[in-house]
Amino acid sequence: MSDYLKIKVSIADRVYPLTIRRDEEEQIRAAAKTIDGILKKYEEGYAVRDKQDLLAMCALQLASRIEKNKDKELVDTRELDQRLNLVEELLANAAK
Repeated sequence: MSDYLKIKVSIADRVYPLTIRRDEEEQIRAAAKTIDGILKKYEEGYAVRDKQDLLAMCALQLASRIEKNKDKELVDTRELDQRLNLVEELLANAAK
């Protein structure tokens, strides 16, 4: 069985054929849905009708989110280190 899958996603009323890894399908479809949701919000809230302008505004919003979260740690490594140290200590004591 192939590791790749051919799918079609719709963004801004256009269909895009993609070849992706099977494990990316859910993420890609969710991303396309997010983009379409943002575009719809902009269409309803602003007098902009040009899809290219809407896509640019969407790209700016998503890039802004990435920049905002760039320096944030996804996992609190201090707490993780403490828990791992505790597990190591328990294992060391159990081996005695």
